[in-house]
Amino acid sequence: MKIVILDAKTLGECDLSPIEKFGEFKIYQTTTPEETLTRSQDADIILTNKVVLDASVLQKLPKLKLICVTATGTNIIDMKTAQEKGIVVKNVAGYSTNSVAQHTLTLALNLLSKLDYYDHYCKSAQWCKSDVFMHINGGLNELDGKKWGIIGLGSIGKKVASLAGAFGANISYASTSGKNLDKTYLQKPLKNLLEESDIISIHAPLNENTKNLICKKELSLLKENAILINVGRGGIVNESDIAMTLQSKNIYFATDVLEKEPMDKNHPFLNPSIQEKMILTPHIAWAYGNARETLIKMVIENIKTFVQGTL
Repeated sequence: MKIVILDAKTLGECDLSPIEKFGEFKIYQTTTPEETLTRSQDADIILTNKVVLDASVLQKLPKLKLICVTATGTNIIDMKTAQEKGIVVKNVAGYSTNSVAQHTLTLALNLLSKLDYYDHYCKSAQWCKSDVFMHINGGLNELDGKKWGIIGLGSIGKKVASLAGAFGANISYASTSGKNLDKTYLQKPLKNLLEESDIISIHAPLNENTKNLICKKELSLLKENAILINVGRGGIVNESDIAMTLQSKNIYFATDVLEKEPMDKNHPFLNPSIQEKMILTPHIAWAYGNARETLIKMVIENIKTFVQGTL
């Protein structure tokens, strides 16, 4: 077996050596579209996170038997062509539930407390000049009693609900598909959830129902001091609209995902006037230590199951 991983860098520091027992293993840290075909040419198994394997590439890979997507989404693969050519596609799911949920709470708690402000106040030596032992300048809001609305009550959404509920938050949710009828929490129409929630977190996939789900109209419904968090997918929140709204309305926003990643140099989120109302993280919610270890184990198990089935 010849095995190649096209974008190992997207997994951060991790041990891929167990894959070597399945065959000749070649590691590429990153791969451009122009390099994809050449690097994949002789592979029996390809591992990819974000490198696209479309029909034009798959048609020219006669040896390819298995594609392991090192993520949940398989939109980077032309599934129709893969099926026609008998190429098995395996993804990994559920590995990052705790990781993303923890990141969501981290973002919310930071915005509620204005922790960055207080950290800077101390480290810039302003506290040294104080005539009292403490300094209070906004923030310091408790999660207890807050209304937390969840958009997308899947496994991650439910974990966030559990964690936020442990802090005393009142949980409700909106279903983007209309099919989720979970009776554990109060279901609301999206409009009501946006109007009534103090904190809204998004855990939905990007599809025709969720593309630009939150635009100018929806943002106008948010109450004063509301917090909006997107850890679902870029493209669910219209980035130009939220940047504009942050300039004119007293709300807060945190996101781990953008419609285009990495971030453009002229992105509206880089506007200095809205920095204190935002937290941006570079698509890391899924990548806490245990989650990445679980992901690698699941990928290895996918390879092992496939290889054993072909013996």
